Amino acid sequence: MDKEYFASINEVSRELGLPAHTLRYWEKQFPTVVRPIAGAGGRRYYRPETVARLKTIQDLLYNRGMTIAGVKKLIHNGDFSAMDMSTPMHEIPRATTHHDAYENNSAPIASSFDTTKIDLAIGLLTQARELLQ
Repeated sequence: MDKEYFASINEVSRELGLPAHTLRYWEKQFPTVVRPIAGAGGRRYYRPETVARLKTIQDLLYNRGMTIAGVKKLIHNGDFSAMDMSTPMHEIPRATTHHDAYENNSAPIASSFDTTKIDLAIGLLTQARELLQ
């Protein structure tokens, strides 16, 4: 995507493989990091950096097992801005995964929990899914 180019919600939806209503929902859930520009007739246009943030949110929610509350916590704590899809799971602050949702987002994951192996398994499963499609 060109640095000076603003993408419409339909273009971003296609690029991420997500429905437009999901992007609008994320705008409401993460208003400090997902702020499209309103164009004529209220149409949404996204800057390249906003699209990058959406990709990170998508990765955290769909590939790394985080909850909406966990992503909000990352944003609130200031940890989100340094995060991208190459950030290993073990470097993501604790108490932000689905596992922790059952622990009231207060208990850290056990230290023996090796997330590096999980990241590897997710990568292998993603490759297998792509081959099967």
